[in-house]
Amino acid sequence: MKKQVHVVPHTHWDREWYFTTSRSRVYLMHNFQKVLNLLENKKGYDHFILDGQASLLDDYLKWRPQDKIRIKKLVQSGQLIIGPWYTQTDQLVISGESIVRNMLYGMRICNEFGRYMNVGYVPDSFGQSASMPQIYQSFGIEDTMFWRGVSDDQVQKTEYKWRGEDGSKVNVYQIPSGYYIGGAIPERKDSLANFLNDEPFKTTWKRSSTNQVYFPNGFDQAPPRENLPELIDEMNELYDGEYELHVSTIESYIEAVKAQHPELEEISGELLNGKLMRIHKSIFSSRSDLKQLNTETQNYLINTMEPLLSLGMAYGLEYPVETVREIWRLMFENAAHDSIGACVSDTTNEDVYMRYKQVRDIASNLVELTLRDIATRIGNPQSKEISLTVFNPLSTVQNGVVEVECYVPQKEFGILDEQGNEIAYTILELVDQTEYVLNQGNILDPSKDIFIPNKVYKAKIALQLNDVPSVGYVQYTIDLHRNTLTELIEQKREILENEALQITINDNGSLDILDKKTATTYRNQAILEENGDDGDSFNYSPPRNDLKIQSIEFKPVIKVVNSAILEVATITYEMMVPKDLEERAEGIQSTRLPVTIVVKLAKGRSTIDFEVVIDNRWVDSHRLCALFDAGIASKVSTADQQFGLIQRPVVRRSEMDLWQSDQEKWNEKPLSIETCQSFVTLNDAQKGIAIFPKGVREYEIVGEKYDTIRLTLFRTYGYMGKENLVYRPGRASGESVVKTPNAQCHKQLKFSFAAYYYQGNVNSGEVANSAKIANTRPLVYEYADFLNSRLIFTQSEVQKDLFVSDSLFKTNGHLTLSVIKKAEERPGMIVRLYNGHVDDELDDTIMFEKTITKAELVDLKEETIGDLEVYSNTIKVPTQKHAKFVTVYVEF
Repeated sequence: MKKQVHVVPHTHWDREWYFTTSRSRVYLMHNFQKVLNLLENKKGYDHFILDGQASLLDDYLKWRPQDKIRIKKLVQSGQLIIGPWYTQTDQLVISGESIVRNMLYGMRICNEFGRYMNVGYVPDSFGQSASMPQIYQSFGIEDTMFWRGVSDDQVQKTEYKWRGEDGSKVNVYQIPSGYYIGGAIPERKDSLANFLNDEPFKTTWKRSSTNQVYFPNGFDQAPPRENLPELIDEMNELYDGEYELHVSTIESYIEAVKAQHPELEEISGELLNGKLMRIHKSIFSSRSDLKQLNTETQNYLINTMEPLLSLGMAYGLEYPVETVREIWRLMFENAAHDSIGACVSDTTNEDVYMRYKQVRDIASNLVELTLRDIATRIGNPQSKEISLTVFNPLSTVQNGVVEVECYVPQKEFGILDEQGNEIAYTILELVDQTEYVLNQGNILDPSKDIFIPNKVYKAKIALQLNDVPSVGYVQYTIDLHRNTLTELIEQKREILENEALQITINDNGSLDILDKKTATTYRNQAILEENGDDGDSFNYSPPRNDLKIQSIEFKPVIKVVNSAILEVATITYEMMVPKDLEERAEGIQSTRLPVTIVVKLAKGRSTIDFEVVIDNRWVDSHRLCALFDAGIASKVSTADQQFGLIQRPVVRRSEMDLWQSDQEKWNEKPLSIETCQSFVTLNDAQKGIAIFPKGVREYEIVGEKYDTIRLTLFRTYGYMGKENLVYRPGRASGESVVKTPNAQCHKQLKFSFAAYYYQGNVNSGEVANSAKIANTRPLVYEYADFLNSRLIFTQSEVQKDLFVSDSLFKTNGHLTLSVIKKAEERPGMIVRLYNGHVDDELDDTIMFEKTITKAELVDLKEETIGDLEVYSNTIKVPTQKHAKFVTVYVEF
């Protein structure tokens, strides 16, 4: 049967890679004009795919706005194919809300031009997340096309069904040998005569389930092939009876395959097989400093900024829609697979950093202004000179200890709640800033009689919180005539202890942790392990002659202090390590690597907070990890993906067997270095340990019994690409001539994470919700008249019309909160929750304090699926199966 060859003109346009976005935009402006001219004037040049990302339209039209009408006409005629993404996002490191917003914003922009391609097109992402089928389905997308992550050992054909972790299914049309395979059509007739019968087509087209085959014609940042119609005509003459070629689109190709009703195989889960193409399995830790910024920024936007802006909206404040969209656009640019992968040049990474800085600055100031607008409207009869308003962005009540920076007029004072009950606090740092603060005037009303202290200290305090309302706030007051301080006192014994845990610091600096509820002692916790990294910006790879060094080989200096609400240990090592890979191969440890581990245990908590500070100025090409021995021999680890939990084998045994039998056929060794969204855990039926990374989110399960979680803190390297790595043989990924000295991270590094010791299994231990809490600490806003100056920007007084304590809504806490935000196109609010248990079915209840006028189930486009019944301003959320999410729209 004659093969129908769908020739699809396209470009894969990395907005930045070894080059910067600025360079990319200059060439986009040049090349895209050629595309428009061809589509308008070239007979037979009927279609062009703009890489599935609407950001290219934004980039182009900023400099050539006069072409917008031309583009609209071509989109509406079906000649120019755009969307559905905003940028070609990563699927593993990036959060679920970022992925959802990326597609939502991409579709929104595309709709302004006409329509978007209704296919999940991701030609170059480094693996496919098991959450994607559910995300696609909720966007009304039934088909996806990708290249990386599935090999011929998993499926026989290149068309198959893919079942996600939650059970949702989509159709896959895999690009068998890369999105560029049709980009090198030869011009000479003698070469053209054998082109379609040579590799890769000879092998890959045999895997097609029908006689319809996909022939992408394009390459990275490449202009269109202007004589493509003539070449197609020539090939049709040469291959008459064997192939029939025509200019087509991805959607037309998919429709042609479906019309033949092939019987499709099915695969499931996340797709991370690196046999036929590289997936760069350990890219999760490349440029660890930028990965940390991504983790912190994502958490802040989703867990803090959007819920608090939504709370402000409920009190009549404007939700800054366009500002939030601008924030997310910057995040989408950094979410592109190369940008978040950090497999880019140093210059490009500087641009990535600047976008994170912009996001952080805009978002934190939006939050600060919102908290101020609410805090200053509170009518508090207990109000004194200074108030502290505590905000809780979570949908459940919060307790515990939070660290706050504030300005206080004396070293001892009282903090009281609305009933006058004492709130304990501990001063962690105190700096005299009297002259700086008091020399700034109240420029709006200098004659107003306000409290002006004699002294002002900038203080970092740990504050004990009691029942802070969900999606709400409570205001505390500072009473200068009371004293609720609990002082830090240095201890002679090297033990931290609270109601749940006892931590013993051993002579070598490792920790023995007693879980009092199960009477289980976890030994040898928080050991640091340093070793070499002979990899590059794409992959970690161990040196052929490595040297592993552990913190317990060195004598630490240990200091323990505690108060009634907080216990802190500082463990300092002067580790000696090899300077570089050459010294490592010779076993030489000539260079200092000073490391400090700060361990914090707050009152009543089963979670231990860690902060690791490393002076990395003198060491090249190495990796530092933290080891936590669970004492639980494991076949699988459990971690969270974008929505819900996933269990992964600690060794990918079947893939390893295939790799070992014929390594030359594999592009990468099938590693079990994995990533998570907010936690990884090992557990049995009685107990478990979960690690909550707040920087790099990369882990591996190690140990003879696979009983130890190894969390990557950072790794460093000196080249964008290198050849013949232990874990990735053959050619270099990226550019081997591009040096990346900044990726050696010669500076002080600081990484945070937490360890959670729980009883029962991952479900009864509520690990997902505990991780959410660990990443969503309450915010405290301080206000005093003497601060209303340049320090916080002067603002006018407002009417005090809010209660001392209030809540927008609460849930039962069965499902895990994903996001609270304003709806994109409607006046109401979006609340998204997901099932954070393994296998269990869960429901939940949302109880509002305001009168609900409309409640709907909606999809990810925020379009109505059906109405929800409301009883006494309470919504019963439908039962959700494993790894399912549910989205609710509410108006008041």
